[in-house]
Amino acid sequence: MFRDRADAAAALLERLEAFRDEDVVVLGLPRGGVPVAAAVAEGLDAPLDVIVVRKLGIPGQSEVAMGAIGEGGVRVVDDGIVRRARVSERRFADVERQEQQTLDRRVAQLRGGRDPEPLAGRTALVVDDGLATGATAEAACEVARARGASRVVLAVPVAPKDAASRVPSADALVAVEVPDWFMAVGQAYADFRQTTDEEVLALLEAARARRSGLA
Repeated sequence: MFRDRADAAAALLERLEAFRDEDVVVLGLPRGGVPVAAAVAEGLDAPLDVIVVRKLGIPGQSEVAMGAIGEGGVRVVDDGIVRRARVSERRFADVERQEQQTLDRRVAQLRGGRDPEPLAGRTALVVDDGLATGATAEAACEVARARGASRVVLAVPVAPKDAASRVPSADALVAVEVPDWFMAVGQAYADFRQTTDEEVLALLEAARARRSGLA
């Protein structure tokens, strides 16, 4: 469906023109969501920030989310998947503890001591490169809500047909492609190479420099 994240971002931006006149903050999910979010933020002349979330993967099948955690103590658990995968409380706690440590490190790395972009009374446009289980997106939307956003909109290039039910904390969902058969975000991209931390940091710094130049 998309050549790469830049192609996906261009397609998504076309669906988001209605937000140009709103007081909006674009929030990318590291790592892969940040290149998409950066292009959207630049296209809308909006500030760019991140919401750091971590998927809680099933032990031995880490690509399958049984929940997610986010900044500020946000926690999302898919009890159905936990039961079906027979994950004990102890094993769940082990995964959560490890991911919390990683989340704390990434917050420190990506924010560098800066405060998050204020969201109170503003529209939070949460952007990722796609939606699969919805666990991390739901956690991100809950973080935005907790920070006082008046409206939370999830925007992704590709999502499953039941995406809205997977992210109940979002007031609205914008998706470019909603295929009949959907298993993984990567299937929507010809080039789905991993985004590096260095690329994320460079995009955030470029966005800050752009906003400073507009001030």
